[in-house]
Amino acid sequence: MNGIAVTLLTEDKERLTVLQQRLESTHMGRNVFGHVGFPTSATDSVLRQVQDVRAEVVLVDIDPENVQRAMHAIELIHSNTAEIVIFAVGPMTDPGTIVSAMRAGAREYVERNASPESMVEAFTRFAASRGRTRTSSGRARVFVVINAKGGAGATTIAVNTAVALQELHGGVLLVDFASLGHTALHLNARPTFGVTDALQNLHRMDTSLLQGLMTSCKNGMQLLAGPQEPHPTQPTAAELARLFDLLVSQFRYVVVDCSDRIDQTARMLCDLANSVLLVAQTDVVSLWSAGRLRSFLEEGGGRDRVRMVLNRYKKIPGFDDADVEAATNCKLLWKIPNNHQAIAPAIDKGTPVAFQENADVSRSFRQLAATLADASATSEGSLDLVYQPDKSDTKKKSPGRLLISPLRAGQ
Repeated sequence: MNGIAVTLLTEDKERLTVLQQRLESTHMGRNVFGHVGFPTSATDSVLRQVQDVRAEVVLVDIDPENVQRAMHAIELIHSNTAEIVIFAVGPMTDPGTIVSAMRAGAREYVERNASPESMVEAFTRFAASRGRTRTSSGRARVFVVINAKGGAGATTIAVNTAVALQELHGGVLLVDFASLGHTALHLNARPTFGVTDALQNLHRMDTSLLQGLMTSCKNGMQLLAGPQEPHPTQPTAAELARLFDLLVSQFRYVVVDCSDRIDQTARMLCDLANSVLLVAQTDVVSLWSAGRLRSFLEEGGGRDRVRMVLNRYKKIPGFDDADVEAATNCKLLWKIPNNHQAIAPAIDKGTPVAFQENADVSRSFRQLAATLADASATSEGSLDLVYQPDKSDTKKKSPGRLLISPLRAGQ
């Protein structure tokens, strides 16, 4: 993988070498242009070169002894380039400099003498934001499916949603990030390689190698399988960003089964996603867990991307959609009907129920897939997903028949 195209601008020749070394140590970016001196006008040749090399990120080094020239350069680059992101690299000791840099147009402010990890974090955020929005370049939408509690059905929903998306639009990749991969069993697939191999070979990954690690399924969908023996992968943020940067450029939709993970990897995967489907059921334990997990996944993200999917749904008198949302502080997206007679044999045979034509649960998966595919993107890269309840769900509830207390579920 080539990595993020980066231009380095500084007024100190020695600093150019330092910046180059820090960039190389991230293993995420590649230096396409480095220059000692800042552009001074819209017609400056340096500015033209930045554009000619198709830089995605420009690192502007701020000299603490002469801040204003760097601020002018940031403002100039920001006003004369449409899609280039600016990282300011300067001292953290002066809040005024940080504020000025952000006002001038810098998206990130990185400590001038910090370790490479701070640069990795900035590039990770950039890669995540670049992959969230479905643009004209055809970058995939990413959907992460995760359980509110064990056994809620995230793998079943991930597999069938991916199958339905493939049937509707094609270009679907299903990625299994569970500690023990079950998606292959649901698809009756026999993977040779998978996610673990991809992460171990990121240093030499390209399109051909990635394709060789995947397993083709019968409807044309691709599977990047999970481990066939218990193997909890713990990739770094940089590794995940690099992997998904390649995946979203090769497919139309990427569905990630994150079913049994409640760790930092799960949070990072959700941060890379356009939408997170939190799978729960209408029991107290499941709803209680859903509320806690939603807070964990959204913490520090500033994006409203988690939506709840109620699996094995059966209507409970006196407990409606508003109660579910109040108990979990999570917006409801979908209800998968309870149809064990159709789901269980489909899993045992490795033939997803979404392939069937008539079952109510099959229709539900196809409608869910269509909703995800058709949703419009927000400015933050999330999806504008709103559940439209059936008329039967909007009837006035009987206060004397409440079976599950939303207050108790929200404790």
